[in-house]
Amino acid sequence: MSELHSYKRPTSKQPIPDHAKLVFKGTVYSVYQWDQEMYDGSTKVFEKVARADSATVIPVLPNGKIVLARQEQPGIVPFVGSLGGRLDPGETPLQCASRELMEEAGMQAGEIREWYAVQPNGMIEWSDFGFIALNAKVVASPTLDSGERIELLELSFEEFLEAAVLDNFRDKEVKLRVFAALQNPQKKEELKKLFFS
Repeated sequence: MSELHSYKRPTSKQPIPDHAKLVFKGTVYSVYQWDQEMYDGSTKVFEKVARADSATVIPVLPNGKIVLARQEQPGIVPFVGSLGGRLDPGETPLQCASRELMEEAGMQAGEIREWYAVQPNGMIEWSDFGFIALNAKVVASPTLDSGERIELLELSFEEFLEAAVLDNFRDKEVKLRVFAALQNPQKKEELKKLFFS
């Protein structure tokens, strides 16, 4: 399998300073606080939430169909989106994308291509990495978490574009890039090349 290793973790626009104190550690989120000097010389307590980075991956099958997932999770309204999840400790974004592709779809890819790397929210220390899995093939049964129900959807490129802008599509970074492609023929062609060239 061909793998790309050029991804770099994006820098937050409001990094957590080294002197910040961890005041809460949950299973998903941690909260940090620090004293911040203001312009008038006074001091205020600032805080920021942190969580594990995540990777999303969109498989493209040998027949050119793009795979999305209709998902149900406890306490969440059902949604459509990419495969993916949180990085495990010590795991790279690419390793996470490959693992999630196998766990949620039972697939391996001939090539995993970088799409984006962003810090989606200035108030959360968290990077999200997007990948395209080209020539993805089913090689095993999915091994879903106990809190996941996933139905795989095989879509044409145009159907993918339509699905990605619907209200129930969860992945905002994918949605933003699809909206841009729908507004600009050049960006649409670039997106198509990313998925198929």
